[in-house]
Amino acid sequence: MKKIISVFIAACIAIPVLSQEKFKPTLASFRENYQCPDWFRDAKFGIWAHWGPQSIPGKSDWFAKDMYTSDKYDTKTKTFTGKPHLDYTYHLEHYGHPSQFGYKDMLPLWKAERFNPEQLMHLYKKAGAKYFVSMGTHHDNFFLWDSKIHRWNAVNMGPKKDIVALFEAAAKKEGLRFGVSEHLAASYTWFQTSHGADKTGPYAGIPYDGANPLFQDLYHPKADSADNGWLTTNHANQLNWLNSITELIDNYHPDLLYSDSQLPFDSIGRKMLAHFYNDNIRYHNGKLEAVYNCKVGATNPMWVLDIERGKTDSITPFPWQTDTSIGPWFYKADSKYKTSLEIILMLIDIVSKNGNLLLNVVQTPEGDLEQGVVNTLEELAAWTAVNGEGIYGTRPWKLYGEGPSVHGGEGTRCFWRSEGFWRKEIHF
Repeated sequence: MKKIISVFIAACIAIPVLSQEKFKPTLASFRENYQCPDWFRDAKFGIWAHWGPQSIPGKSDWFAKDMYTSDKYDTKTKTFTGKPHLDYTYHLEHYGHPSQFGYKDMLPLWKAERFNPEQLMHLYKKAGAKYFVSMGTHHDNFFLWDSKIHRWNAVNMGPKKDIVALFEAAAKKEGLRFGVSEHLAASYTWFQTSHGADKTGPYAGIPYDGANPLFQDLYHPKADSADNGWLTTNHANQLNWLNSITELIDNYHPDLLYSDSQLPFDSIGRKMLAHFYNDNIRYHNGKLEAVYNCKVGATNPMWVLDIERGKTDSITPFPWQTDTSIGPWFYKADSKYKTSLEIILMLIDIVSKNGNLLLNVVQTPEGDLEQGVVNTLEELAAWTAVNGEGIYGTRPWKLYGEGPSVHGGEGTRCFWRSEGFWRKEIHF
């Protein structure tokens, strides 16, 4: 009898541990248990730091890939053009040939010497942001966090700082929700250009540094010829992604996680997502506050759909998000940036359709902002201080976009809220 009782007690002790795992790695579990938290639905506006070592040359958003593109591929004609990418030419002129000076050699050049996260976050909160998203890793496979499983990270080289941790501390100090973005799932095929070689010229046939076995943990092993989609089909690479993103979740416990793809890798992606949701519940003492953004699939209650540089054409039944940038994704010299009016009009339209706006604010390689960007954020701050009541905490009405015109002088618009069917004038 004592033995039976002891077994029964042990089983009872195990039950609370198992019951904490609310989410299983299945779509059915996500549908049954996930509900978008109110904080995200109320927030409406977030700011993103899509920032990293690819900002160093100030040329393009995919420099790490295109610096290895000596022969551009025309996606329309599906043929090679025989002409190099502009980033390849720039790299050749300013750094050297990619067989001798590759992307790995550029990483130490990123110092972020004017990076002041507290100052940035104070400005972002003033501008009206309610949540902030840090880049975790882009397609270049360089981690901005203190990774114990990947040597190519911002603590080991470059800034010698845990960028994600510094952003997180600054965001929470200002009372902003914190998130991270991961672009690693697409990295394995994206970075295959580093395994190539020039077809013509003095370096013809000499492999780029991505082919060197010493650096396979940065550039990834050479992919099979059939493995050429946005997301790799290689199982080992998929597991590496899972381990990396799990480390990111476990280290920082973000309330928002963004993938630059669909939910990656089927059952492996579902395992990650279940862990993210369950970790978030534990971190918040039993309350789910997690938002997962991915880019493929209809708006649904399993996660929050993200639309890159686009919007829905009508009100959706579930919350969604537009991610866009005030300019290019990474810093580019002499860029033209969106005006505050363009951002305001976009925000109003998105909010009226049950969406949120996540705006990338372009940082220089040194980590600060150009004065034109600061000016735009200051203008946003002045507008949200007056009109924020008509944005934050609202829900869509029967119609999206502008409501009926109201008298009130030039530049007055009407924004509608469903609860109570009241209207709020907003002024540009």
